[in-house]
Amino acid sequence: MALSIAVALRTLFSVLGCFMLATLVYTISIDGLPFRLELLTPWMAATLVDFYINAGALAAWVFYKESDWIRGMLWMLLLVCFGSITTCAYIALQFLKLSPEESMQDPVYHVLLRRHDKDDKGQNKVSPVVTARVIFGALGFLMLGTLFYTILTDGSPFRKELLTPWMTATLIDFYVNVVALSVWIAYKESSWITACAWIILMICFGSITTCTYIVWQLLQLSSLDPLYLVLLSNGSRQKSCSTTYPTMEIPSYRSY
Repeated sequence: MALSIAVALRTLFSVLGCFMLATLVYTISIDGLPFRLELLTPWMAATLVDFYINAGALAAWVFYKESDWIRGMLWMLLLVCFGSITTCAYIALQFLKLSPEESMQDPVYHVLLRRHDKDDKGQNKVSPVVTARVIFGALGFLMLGTLFYTILTDGSPFRKELLTPWMTATLIDFYVNVVALSVWIAYKESSWITACAWIILMICFGSITTCTYIVWQLLQLSSLDPLYLVLLSNGSRQKSCSTTYPTMEIPSYRSY
């Protein structure tokens, strides 16, 4: 079962990456390059803010995964420039790197975590968990404010004239990243009903839901917990904690 999940997800992201690449080439061929001021309508600007907040969440994971910070920065730069094409290529590559044993056990767990996590015992003065809560909380409010402002100044987004070729390509790019985040949510949630509810909210409200979900998951962690635990489901989190922090035997002392 686990092996079939690994193969299915690797195939899914390979197909989505190729589809987004074809969309990009087609849009350039019929509408030219996107670096034109007239394309930056209020709703296009709001969509780009929405896109890059979700991309930021994925970029944070990519940077965590890469032990070499130069390689991590390079992947993040590619993510900014090529969007979900980079997302799909990176995820498919991570699944290809899995050993047969990892593919058979829990492939998503092994893809989410890097091989050698640093032992974080919460000795930092500023907790990374608290910092992440603040950052994603602020990003969620930024997108909420952007949404309300754009509705107030430019009306409803459900208008045919807004659906230009580059807006269509941007939306496809956005929702391919949503697929990646949805796989993570489905992995984390023990109930399919809860997972579907969060995914539907993310489809409807984009990065507002992404930030809300991440902050909610961060609130389940202690401020002293290592930040990477937010990636894991409850069962995998307990397994990781027991591996990172093995139980220590306390010697008993007899009084004489």
